[in-house]
Amino acid sequence: MDFIDQVRSLASRVAVAKDLLQTEEATKNAMVMPFIQLLGYNVFDPLEVTPELIADVGTKKGEKVDYAILKDGKPIMLFECKKSGGDLNINHAGQLFRYFHVTEARFGVLTNGITYKFFTDLEKPNKMDEKPFFEFNILDFREQEIDELKKFAKAAFDIDTILTTANHLKYTRAIQNTLNEWMTNPPEDFVRLVSAEFLAGKHFKNAVKDQFTAVTKRAFQQLIGDKINERLKGAMTPEPPLSPVPAVADTPSAEAGPSTQEGFTPSTIELEAYQIIRAILRPVAKPGRIFIRDAASYCAILFDDNNRKPICRLRFNNESKLVVGLFNENKDEERIAISTVDQLFDFTERLTACVTSYLNVTADKTDELLAT
Repeated sequence: MDFIDQVRSLASRVAVAKDLLQTEEATKNAMVMPFIQLLGYNVFDPLEVTPELIADVGTKKGEKVDYAILKDGKPIMLFECKKSGGDLNINHAGQLFRYFHVTEARFGVLTNGITYKFFTDLEKPNKMDEKPFFEFNILDFREQEIDELKKFAKAAFDIDTILTTANHLKYTRAIQNTLNEWMTNPPEDFVRLVSAEFLAGKHFKNAVKDQFTAVTKRAFQQLIGDKINERLKGAMTPEPPLSPVPAVADTPSAEAGPSTQEGFTPSTIELEAYQIIRAILRPVAKPGRIFIRDAASYCAILFDDNNRKPICRLRFNNESKLVVGLFNENKDEERIAISTVDQLFDFTERLTACVTSYLNVTADKTDELLAT
């Protein structure tokens, strides 16, 4: 199994367990230890992964860090854990800060089993930075982040390589934060720069400044919106089909509209919701198996483009009142009002359970056919 597939497999287990774990110890056992093992370290070998490593830090005696990953008997990476969903504010990383200072470890990780914040000492040697250079959310990650995470794996671990990456990630994040701020509040110097061609010979007085500040803000946001739409449209191209397996054919019903349509272009918000749903379901099903189809009063999200396998319905005809339809085991629809498409992540368990039920049925039918 490829590394990314291992991450997706763990993500599917974390999605189910995250709300059931109420203590830090349970989180470590069910979520953090499997994550460390995912990186290739033997969590059952104390010479490689030591739990509750103790060290005296100044006047503090018996300081413990939850896990220390060792190489040649020396710590190379430290883990401080909070309970599932717990706050990861830097103020809660006191032990990690102190222990980082008295060991040779160059990397510290603060985690609640879902988000992993990676720290090092880019600002001052042997003093852990207050800001992480890399964050990984196992329930919401991009493929390029997998490449960064893989650098911490036992087989690929190289301090110089990671530190070089850490510098790049640090400055990239800082620039992204600056650009994000400029999108909503472009500074005067930036407005002057991008408007220089049109302002030649004009005085940058208040009226002109206000006019071009508004234009710059609108142009910036429109540019980002266009880029997002381009990516969304590209992502809608179905992936090549898998090798066919015997299956029992389903007869589509007319209720959800035709299974194929020409001339259907989802709105921007429908496309955004569609991509969120594909991301939610990625741990259990390839994105190419999730389809969006038009109906009279909603968009249908279907599994394998099959009207008899509805995942949910997007009732977004009125963008000021968004409603999503979810299905139970009897395929009865429950309509739930949401304020933003991001709230679709709140239904991860229900959407995953729905698709898993279709996968189980398909597997059972295939077994029956192969047995005959």
